[in-house]
Amino acid sequence: MKYCVSSYQTIRRKTREVMVGKVGVGGDHPIRIQSMTTSSTRNVEATVDQIMRLADAGCEIARVTVQGMKEAEACEQIKNELVRRGYLIPLVADIHFFPPAAMKVADFVDKIRINPGNYVDKRASFKIIEYDDATYAAEIEKIEEKFTPLVEKCKRLKKAIRIGTNHGSLSDRIMNRYGDTPFGMVESALEFTRICRKNDFHDLIFSMKASNPLVMIQAYRLLVAEMEKLNWNYPLHLGVTEAGEGEDGRIKSAMGMGALLLDGIGDTIRVSLTEDPWNEIDPCRRLVRLAEEAQGQGVSPFEETHRNIQEVKKRAVSFPKSVPMHRNGTVMVNVDAELLQQPDFYQLIGCEKQLGTIKLKSTTADMIVLKHAEREERKLQILSTLLKKGVGVASFHPLTDALYIQPLQAAIESFQKQQQTARFALSRTTRPQPLAILVEKESEEEWNWIHELKPEILIFSPKNHKLHAARHFFEWLQNAKISSPVILHFTYLLDKEDLIIQAAAEYGALLCDGYGEGIWIEAPHEPDFMRQLSFNILQAARMRSSKTDFISCPSCGRTLFDLQEVSRSIRNRTAHLPGVKIAIMGCIVNGPGEMADADFGYVGSKPGMIDLYLGKQCVEKDIPFSEAVDRLVALIKQHGRWVEPEELEMASCPSE
Repeated sequence: MKYCVSSYQTIRRKTREVMVGKVGVGGDHPIRIQSMTTSSTRNVEATVDQIMRLADAGCEIARVTVQGMKEAEACEQIKNELVRRGYLIPLVADIHFFPPAAMKVADFVDKIRINPGNYVDKRASFKIIEYDDATYAAEIEKIEEKFTPLVEKCKRLKKAIRIGTNHGSLSDRIMNRYGDTPFGMVESALEFTRICRKNDFHDLIFSMKASNPLVMIQAYRLLVAEMEKLNWNYPLHLGVTEAGEGEDGRIKSAMGMGALLLDGIGDTIRVSLTEDPWNEIDPCRRLVRLAEEAQGQGVSPFEETHRNIQEVKKRAVSFPKSVPMHRNGTVMVNVDAELLQQPDFYQLIGCEKQLGTIKLKSTTADMIVLKHAEREERKLQILSTLLKKGVGVASFHPLTDALYIQPLQAAIESFQKQQQTARFALSRTTRPQPLAILVEKESEEEWNWIHELKPEILIFSPKNHKLHAARHFFEWLQNAKISSPVILHFTYLLDKEDLIIQAAAEYGALLCDGYGEGIWIEAPHEPDFMRQLSFNILQAARMRSSKTDFISCPSCGRTLFDLQEVSRSIRNRTAHLPGVKIAIMGCIVNGPGEMADADFGYVGSKPGMIDLYLGKQCVEKDIPFSEAVDRLVALIKQHGRWVEPEELEMASCPSE
């Protein structure tokens, strides 16, 4: 299915222009930056202040929540006050469940965002409901009846509409026919689009948001592929919803949006963080810069036959028994030999040393990489201890029991010399230690030697155009039926903030397609930071869970508690639970749906009250706010997912 202009170059998808106020989206316009206020929309002064601060930070389009008629009416005052103060930033109304509010607010704002999962439909019950064709058609007629007046009004007033599908709030109708899937997300949007097109309305923008970057990426790709078939060219707004906060939130967002932007997909973006909204603008700017710098860049043309956007399948891999690898993603970290005898060395690689005993944790590096051969006795003892504990050692120079990394060209020359010696001596030389081949060039002629070299591991290390070069390499590997695991080795000369964004985008675009069995990030930063970043990228790609995964919304005017404070409180109590997903939702609009991707959910139900969820099911209602975190911990314990922090000693999992 064709979903982008090119799979081997970054070429931006050409769309029609949609004007949002005086800001053009799509067409020849740059990628636009958006955010959303967290104040109550009824509080005109606070909302105006937030929008001005967002605009000053570089936000180009601002969204406010509109639950009802009072919020809709407040938007007139908000718009007028912004204009009075000289701020012409377009205003977007976010609508859920209440079409009359959309009809009212269309008089005052520049764009309406409707959620096709709940604009007409009631909140999903997640029950099995049989829809025959006649019943389904009747539901569509109901949608047309309710949605057409808004389409006609926006057409008359020249206002834009965003059809914003959210994985967490699909309707029962869609889920029962298409499942809780990216395919269902696409159809949910198409139902409403057909009504717009029937009324010759085309000022449309789409979004396909999910808290899971893999679901989000697939949904956008499937939507574009469908639009290509239909010859539609509407712009796209990108976002990973409920991404969370801090580095985790930035990684999830960069992974989902960056993967699409590097394929030339996306016309506006928002990084949804559980932080103050103006904090979202900086990572957006970094993503836009990444997309702009990648434009027109890529590798020589090649044909892809194995990557399938409808279903991600990992290639067959044979893990070596002689090398400590984690089946869900190996982490390799550079370590300067001088650090080996530093007091905090074990902490830097994620180990814990107590009373002379070394304990591995869930974020202990699987393998350390030494750039120089170490012959000092004390250093060799440390390396030997690590190897015995299960932490691998790799080196560009032969070291006993270590993984020997050799550039492909050097390995070819060495192999040829060995072959000559073997013919002369009537014997073959044996390999002294496990071999990793470092592949740096885009040369199928050189790659063909991998058949003869038979390395335990391949390390793919392109100098430029990392995503497209790697796609070419994996396509070749699958055609050549080579099953060696591949470590993705990318080198960056970036500050930490840019590194987080770019590494998450480039690694994520590959890992989310099932490409790569491990990562080795090389950059001028301390090993501890590089190790944690590596584990966080693997976790965001849903490969390897090394800590609790939090799904937390960015807050808005619907939020019923201080989301940032509550998020910190819950993280402080529960962040040590690898494999556990906890959703922290400010209200119930997307709450129940996002519970489907979480093990446990903490959701604001009414002022001062919290509901707790187990998956999709609400299991405790109307808990007083002061008791809610304790009750959440009790729920986790009740279902056998709790481990006391001091008891958590997880060793890395070797391949065998």
